[in-house]
Amino acid sequence: MVYRREIDGLRAMAVLPVILFHAGFHAFSGGFVGVDVFFVISGYLITSIIIAEKQAGSFTLLGFYERRARRILPALFVVMFVCLPFAWPWLMPEDMRSFSLALIAVTGFASNILFWRTSGYFDPDAGLNPLLHTWSLAVEEQYYLFFPVFLMLAWRLGRRWTVTLLVVAASASLAAAQWGSIHTPVAAFYLLPTRCWELLIGSFVAFHFARDQVAQAGPAARQIGSMAGLLLIAWAVFTFDEQTPFPSLYTLAPTVGAALIILFAGRETLVGRILGSRLPVGIGLISYSAYLWHQPLFAFARHRSMDEPAGLVSAALIVATIVLAFLSWKYVETPFRNAHRFSRRRIFSCTAAAGALFVAAGSVGSLSGGFEDRLSTEQRRISEYSEYDYREIYRYHECFIGPENTYRDFSRNCQNTGGKGDSLLLWGDSYAAALSQGLRAFHGNVIQYTASACPPVVETVFPDRPNCLEINEFVISEVARIRPVQIFLHANWHDYAREGALPNLRKTIGRIRKVSPDTRIVLIGTPPKWEPTLPVYAIRKGISLNREQYFLMPGFKSLEKVDKELALLASKQGVIFLSALNNLCIDEKCLAVVGFKNGYELTAWDNAHLTEASSLLLARKLLEENKIYQQDRPQPVGLQAQY
Repeated sequence: MVYRREIDGLRAMAVLPVILFHAGFHAFSGGFVGVDVFFVISGYLITSIIIAEKQAGSFTLLGFYERRARRILPALFVVMFVCLPFAWPWLMPEDMRSFSLALIAVTGFASNILFWRTSGYFDPDAGLNPLLHTWSLAVEEQYYLFFPVFLMLAWRLGRRWTVTLLVVAASASLAAAQWGSIHTPVAAFYLLPTRCWELLIGSFVAFHFARDQVAQAGPAARQIGSMAGLLLIAWAVFTFDEQTPFPSLYTLAPTVGAALIILFAGRETLVGRILGSRLPVGIGLISYSAYLWHQPLFAFARHRSMDEPAGLVSAALIVATIVLAFLSWKYVETPFRNAHRFSRRRIFSCTAAAGALFVAAGSVGSLSGGFEDRLSTEQRRISEYSEYDYREIYRYHECFIGPENTYRDFSRNCQNTGGKGDSLLLWGDSYAAALSQGLRAFHGNVIQYTASACPPVVETVFPDRPNCLEINEFVISEVARIRPVQIFLHANWHDYAREGALPNLRKTIGRIRKVSPDTRIVLIGTPPKWEPTLPVYAIRKGISLNREQYFLMPGFKSLEKVDKELALLASKQGVIFLSALNNLCIDEKCLAVVGFKNGYELTAWDNAHLTEASSLLLARKLLEENKIYQQDRPQPVGLQAQY
């Protein structure tokens, strides 16, 4: 193939936004589309090589997979190996177990399937996984497991039929991506069937250039086409964000943009000269290694700091990424591509040995529960909170239902509490379910309707919570039937605010007033959120469960900002707002350990869900603040006298 400098420059344009996105620079909110640009480049280059070899009669599957092994595995295995000594002291058992499973999955190019089953790419804790970025390598290698075989079989049908079949496959894949972005967004993001159309776009460009006679576009068309491609990618990088359905029709912007640059950019075009200049080309040459190194660096930095890296730290990590990428490119990538230095047999034997090492290490780490024996007795006691049994106190599968359930799964016991006095209806998600134990202890007549990941926001569709719309309509009908004296609306408002759901709370308030005008509406803010979880935070801080303790909570400002939005909304709507932060925090320090049952307990068993002790504490404080707490009610067993 003729070397094109602008394609290396396009690689730089792909990798830098990804790095800046993972570094937390908000201006690059759509930086993740750099992966899609990589897919197009890969599809173009690999297909071009296969076509050239097929035309020359020199193509073999063994040779193809040898080249893939030389290109992908040496640098990948070096990065994985370097991760091991840092994972041992820095990762908590649950994180270590996830990392161990990832070692196995990455070795088998199945990490995208693992992450599909265990986490979403945009989940708050996704940035803590050192190997999360390998999902894209898995997609590519799964694609290249089938694509060359297809070309070998379809080649005898002729170019027209081959391209026609690929167009049909790409169209079906794009349609599946669009549907999946609405109905199964995590699966659509990670899996090959909804991603292969992006690689096929690059393949179509390769087939275009492989024609016997390729019509050359005029200078003006090449300038316009390449500039349009550049603008499409830039538009996606700076305007897309975590709420953009992806992959979907939106993904056409960066992928078509990349295709236009490959088609039209050249030395005679402005875009070609920019991308073909020395700096972009240099970054493009080391782009693969840069992609491999950046995620572990940022993930381990987050594990150590328990917060997003500061601006200077992020800048230093980016510099470290580039330095490590250069060293990896020069001393790992380049030598292993040289067939004279490393024969085919040596490449495959080294691959098998390294793969066996990682599978063995991953298996031991997984089966040992993330090497729990590394922890002290007190640390193990705290780590056991990851297995906290919340089902009974949350009334799981009764008044707290899962994402797979419908409103028909609510038990009749949710509305028939048997208590006396003013009725209080608690409506919300798992955060509300966590608060329910405390409310029931201090207020006898509590009606509980809570559903996992389903905020009390009516007339709003949440794509990954398909039953939420009907659940909320059911609760409204119950409000009309019961006409409770008051309603508590509580949820993980912080995360729903990122989804743009807060303004629709007005609809909920309006619907309640319409069906039950005399009901008193109380909006309760998000409780403290510890990253990655309070148990992990406690272990890293050396916290012991021996006294009440407040600690600086990373991310407090973000929660406080959402509280202010809720307070303003409540004021405009004429409803009551009660802040969980104000009741559990002093300045930016929040209660982490609380007295309970002649001992002490963490206030959250994961990042924010209340334990029984903190549910009792917060409920009492909220009810006191709301001036409905009955002083003559007996104090629940286990709550310390000072509360």
